[in-house]
Amino acid sequence: MKFLVFKKDTLVFILAVAIMLIAISSWFLLKAGDTAVFNQQTTEKPREIHMVTVEYKSTMKDGTKMEVYRWDPGTIKVEAGEKVNLFISGINGEEHPFYIEGTDIKGTVKKGEETVVALQLEKEGTYRLICEIHGDRKHNGPMIAYIEVD
Repeated sequence: MKFLVFKKDTLVFILAVAIMLIAISSWFLLKAGDTAVFNQQTTEKPREIHMVTVEYKSTMKDGTKMEVYRWDPGTIKVEAGEKVNLFISGINGEEHPFYIEGTDIKGTVKKGEETVVALQLEKEGTYRLICEIHGDRKHNGPMIAYIEVD
């Protein structure tokens, strides 16, 4: 019968190699989820926010009819520099020409259609999305939504 005999130095060497292999394996496993910070290419899609045009109607006790147009939701929040696609669906009203105050962004939302507005607002603050037709109470408004940039 043969026995395998190890010297003390051989056992210490095997133990040291095993500890190193375990340490290296652990390091790779723990670092597997990390992402590089520098020279990072962003292929992130813009966030999508959906909005609709809404009309509210009512008849007063004296028979007077009232209606008002709104954007829904009335307030959206975005981060400064965030890429956003704002999808605006025309549900009520034939068309709503609009602009975003403090920017060069203008457009028109038509009934039954969807208008896509690409946003990337760098400066913090509140921007107003204003319908040019329904700008005040005399014109069934104000049709204003707020874009809050943090």
